[in-house]
Amino acid sequence: MVVIGIDAHKRTHTAVIVNHLGRKVAVKTTGTTSSDHLALLRWATGLAADRVWAIEDCRHLSRRLERDLIAAGEQVVRVPPKLMANVRDSARTFGKSDPIDALAVARAALREPDLPVARLDGAEREIRLLVDHREDLVAERTRIIARLRWHLHELDPGWNPPAKLDRASAFARIDAHLVTFDGLVAELARRLVEHIRRLTTEIDELAEQITTKITNLAPTLLAIVGCGPLTAAKILGETAGVDRFRTKDAFARHNGTAPLPVWSSNRARHRLSRTGNRQLNAALHRIALTQARCHPDARALLDRRKAGGDGGLEALRILKRRLSDVVYHAMITDQAITKTAHVTAAA
Repeated sequence: MVVIGIDAHKRTHTAVIVNHLGRKVAVKTTGTTSSDHLALLRWATGLAADRVWAIEDCRHLSRRLERDLIAAGEQVVRVPPKLMANVRDSARTFGKSDPIDALAVARAALREPDLPVARLDGAEREIRLLVDHREDLVAERTRIIARLRWHLHELDPGWNPPAKLDRASAFARIDAHLVTFDGLVAELARRLVEHIRRLTTEIDELAEQITTKITNLAPTLLAIVGCGPLTAAKILGETAGVDRFRTKDAFARHNGTAPLPVWSSNRARHRLSRTGNRQLNAALHRIALTQARCHPDARALLDRRKAGGDGGLEALRILKRRLSDVVYHAMITDQAITKTAHVTAAA
């Protein structure tokens, strides 16, 4: 069996074939269209019948290649960029190039037999696209609000604008206040108010669309105390398929709630992990804060940990680790429900 390492880029993909010993057999650089991918597949088929494709996990660059290879019945695994970089740094060759990176990807796949298998995008990608677009619009609205505040201050330093400038009542107050002013600054402020109004409308529509989709996809996840539709959508989109994690512990390591061992000799000790997917970690943190405020079971856990000598933040980290398991099992349940519904509909 051979492994074909792929270093994916916007305009070209570089493939390096290595044998079971990690020795380079062949190199090819091709384009990024579907016809280029089929030519690459024919080239690989002529060199090896038993093969595995190892692609550096940069899905914004490799998504079309993965889709074409999977449609052709090929076996494709994803190599995290960190693994590729470690293999490249440990090699005896110096420098950095596309063939060197593709070779490192292939050797990393040989060294790590349990890499995630690539698959076609599902509903999770749609959820993530919607969530990311909404967050971009919220960030843009925040920037415009900051600019608007400076214009309002320049026009009338003594006037206090509403605390929240993303409400319909705030728009009405600002419009009424700007009627008394003329000039370019006032005109720009009116344009910014109108822009904020349009962004707010689109943000609210996206939130409704996300809520509708997530209600159908993740009812068990939504049943967790403190997990609202937007948080559930963030978790589902960032997880990108819970079945790609072998255990709840693997999921906890991915989201950064699993503590890291930092000990030697005979004294076991762990510390906070700052690795993993920080977006997932932030979503779990929001759920933990909500439960720490109003959920009896979570409050009882925190009280027990604090009575045992843990500090407030350490107790909260333990709660987040427990929540990671709860979220994992909820997504497993939702996935089983969705598969059952699809089978029933097909029948």
